[in-house]
Amino acid sequence: MQRNRFWKRLAWTVAVLFLLLNLFCAWHAWKFTHFTHTTAPRTNPNRLSTLGKLKTVVLGVDNPRPVNNSVPSVPYETITLHSDFPLEAWLVRVPRARGTVVLFHGYSGKKSSMIDRAMIIRDMGFNTLLVDFRGSGGSGGNYTTVGFQEGRDVKAAYDYLRKSGEKNIWLLGTSLGAAAVLKAVKDGGVEPRGLILEAPFATLYEATCARFRAVGAPEVPLAGLVVFWGGAIHGFWGFGHRPMTDARSAKMPAMVIYGEKDERVGRWEIDAVFKNLGGEKRLVTFPEAGHVNFLSRYRPEWTAALREFMKVE
Repeated sequence: MQRNRFWKRLAWTVAVLFLLLNLFCAWHAWKFTHFTHTTAPRTNPNRLSTLGKLKTVVLGVDNPRPVNNSVPSVPYETITLHSDFPLEAWLVRVPRARGTVVLFHGYSGKKSSMIDRAMIIRDMGFNTLLVDFRGSGGSGGNYTTVGFQEGRDVKAAYDYLRKSGEKNIWLLGTSLGAAAVLKAVKDGGVEPRGLILEAPFATLYEATCARFRAVGAPEVPLAGLVVFWGGAIHGFWGFGHRPMTDARSAKMPAMVIYGEKDERVGRWEIDAVFKNLGGEKRLVTFPEAGHVNFLSRYRPEWTAALREFMKVE
């Protein structure tokens, strides 16, 4: 009788702990994928104290809604794209354009963060279209799916340009943006002239593990549960979000760009995405660059790589 009580209590204890662990991870998944209307700065794990990291592990990340803090210094047109939400975009035109490059920002980013890249591409003779993903800047919504549903946002931009008569369309995505581009190619029937993929992560699970590593929290089992609940909250199978697998559908020319000191995306992830790309491809790495901060140190090299890849004389 006493032994039976022990096992019953143990079973209840395990069940309660399992429930609490899942509630904890579901809360983190919600915080990780939802933006708040607050002026508090976004949580940067690299700048947190030990106490700050512990607070983040317990309470989750602070994820304020990204707000555009600048506009292009040249004439531009604000347009609305139609995805699951209205998406705000800036279209910068040039006379006798060679084509149009669409630029997609990363996690907790906004289109104003892509202005620097867009101006370089404009000087190469291309129109540029800078897009706010759902939940960011001037677009509708208040959440992110880290590239999964954002694939539909990429398709909305691509379809807009196709309907306007543009045939020479290039897609440039940074981190989450790169994952969304690959998702649009796989599931959306998007067939641009070429892809420029900056620091694409291999899987949502690996991207989540990187977040836990940044604050010194155990990846197992926390990352897996956060991925499960993040997908469940937004209606998809989180472990199925695999840009490295989506890359197999990309038969058009593609260039992958990576900083060798990237603290969020591992080199093996880049190699996995690059290996699966099905068309003409090129890998460009910058030895001293971190996560997508290429222009701060490698502006001439980044520009030269794009000019060569896009065959701009």
